[in-house]
Amino acid sequence: MVTVIAGCEIAFWIFLGLGLIARYLLRWRGISRTLLLCVPLVDVVLLVATVIDLSHGASANITHGLAAAYLGFSIMFGHSMMRWADQRFAHRFANGPTPWKPPRSGPDRVRYEWREWAKCVGACAIACAVMGALIFVVSTPDRTTALWQGMIPRLGMVTGVWLLWPLTTSGKKKVDA
Repeated sequence: MVTVIAGCEIAFWIFLGLGLIARYLLRWRGISRTLLLCVPLVDVVLLVATVIDLSHGASANITHGLAAAYLGFSIMFGHSMMRWADQRFAHRFANGPTPWKPPRSGPDRVRYEWREWAKCVGACAIACAVMGALIFVVSTPDRTTALWQGMIPRLGMVTGVWLLWPLTTSGKKKVDA
């Protein structure tokens, strides 16, 4: 499963990169659209591989939980990651406008951080729902302990740390070198 997760992460960036190359350097709009539509299909491949592995008798472990987390975070952050890459690629190779940057401070920064945290909560909720479905499919508590006792609480910690991080760093001034 670790290999499948790594392969899906690599495939995500390959499809994204090829899609942007086709769009901006080669001006192949149709092929670009097709390649960029393949990006979310990587998530489907990962989910199917996870279900197949568990349905063939594997006990759920942290890698199955990571697959669920990857899926959740990809769903919630994938679009913004694609937009981030698209803006930078267009700026660098197609004379596009300067890429958007998040606000540095003030109320706009607070709104931005709350939006990002809400996406994290959504990603963890999706991951937990996927793990719940996997637990239901396996239907053997002994084979799914790593999910409901290991990964689900860890995702709760991720949301807590994500919430606390901006609060602990917001009062510190950044020193530019």
